[in-house]
Amino acid sequence: MMARYRGEPLQLEGSRALVMGLGTRQGGVGVARYLVRHGAEVTVTDLNDAVSLQASIDALQGLPITWRLGEHVAEDFDQTDIVVRNPGVPADSPWLERVRQRGGRIEMEMSLFFRSCPAPIIGITGTKGKTTTASICAGILRRHRPDTVLAGNMGTSALDQLQSIEAETPVVIELSSWQLEGLAPYEMSPDIAVLTNISQDHLNRYSSMDAYIEAKRHIARFQTSSDWFVVNRNDQQCWDSREVTAAHVVPFGYLHADDDGAGLEHHGLYWSRSGVRTPLVRADEIPLQGDHMVSNALAASAAALLVGARVDTVRQGLRSAQAVPHRQELVASIDGVDFINDTTATAPAAAIAALETFQHRPIVLISGGASKGADLSRFARVAASSAQHILLLDGDETANLTAQLDGCGATSLEGPFPTMQSAVTRAAELVSEDGVVLLSPACASFGMFRDEFDRGEQFRSAVLAIASPGDGGAS
Repeated sequence: MMARYRGEPLQLEGSRALVMGLGTRQGGVGVARYLVRHGAEVTVTDLNDAVSLQASIDALQGLPITWRLGEHVAEDFDQTDIVVRNPGVPADSPWLERVRQRGGRIEMEMSLFFRSCPAPIIGITGTKGKTTTASICAGILRRHRPDTVLAGNMGTSALDQLQSIEAETPVVIELSSWQLEGLAPYEMSPDIAVLTNISQDHLNRYSSMDAYIEAKRHIARFQTSSDWFVVNRNDQQCWDSREVTAAHVVPFGYLHADDDGAGLEHHGLYWSRSGVRTPLVRADEIPLQGDHMVSNALAASAAALLVGARVDTVRQGLRSAQAVPHRQELVASIDGVDFINDTTATAPAAAIAALETFQHRPIVLISGGASKGADLSRFARVAASSAQHILLLDGDETANLTAQLDGCGATSLEGPFPTMQSAVTRAAELVSEDGVVLLSPACASFGMFRDEFDRGEQFRSAVLAIASPGDGGAS
């Protein structure tokens, strides 16, 4: 499979480049390194101060970079040739509008990467499951090609991987809706696009659910007839997205009789091409719990097979799939109780999936936090019926969630807790034998935590603090 032409890399030698938002997840670091490596005069601006960004600053030590931290200054935006914005910076930022009005160029890490990548790109998005799907897909492909690259919205810079990518290197990129926004102005989509599912999320950033859906659909919107669109057959918003693409559509999930794709029948996964079904694995052979994990495995398998992985390689990859940190991650087992870190379940649908995974065990749920504008009513119903105890973290959405849980008949509801440690300590007191303490917030982390990963790490630290060496903890 050959990479489709996506435009020439930008000529950056001698240009003035402004990195807007350094961040703590390596994307900004990778952008700054890339710009310096290609001869640009680089300034980094971020509203956070040096203390909160120290790890990222240290990673760029020794490079010729001008720092503007704790503020944005008009002069930087007025004098730059190109702004590369962090995905966390809203597209309608007045600072970006200032650049647009004078005809300046605005890029993102992914638009730079797509132009420069010499290999075909598998791009994976969805409200939930995109990180796990990307990781399973890359795990399969590494058995096929050990040089497989995995990067994107997961703390690994895609630009930092460019020097190791050749024309035949499999490249798997997880893409958030915000990263897809950066590709749309330049009409870029991956060679193989994967859309796992769509449900309410980020409605604090988008004007409507329709706007969020349209952002997700950018992953397939600019594909050509030589590309592939791997899409959830059982999610109507996803399935309707095939209308925006010229690519070959490959469904996954519970397929119709005449569908070619990655299917599930009688708890068995299979691959169907030209009407011929090839068994892959049984669902219970995948070492990841939950129906949503089976869906992720189907999507990952389809993408890997389209790239050229052998069926036996796919089977091996699925049977050895590993959990991704912060996503239904087992932190420790203490006296028969499992402590599960699902901090990235910031959308109601993701938290519901976690509750369904552990529905046959006594659950103490740690939830709540900051608002993302989503409707929490269904999550409240499921949580009230699934969890024995619900502990709520402090945040601007917690009062609303408390009212909804009360209305759904939640019988044991405590909080808000001001710290993760206090919530975990109380959960350990309440949990039943053979139970689960589940951090699955259904809310954002703003306020109490730096980000959702900080929230997950604080959960991990609190759990390990109550574990003793003889508990058999797993991390």
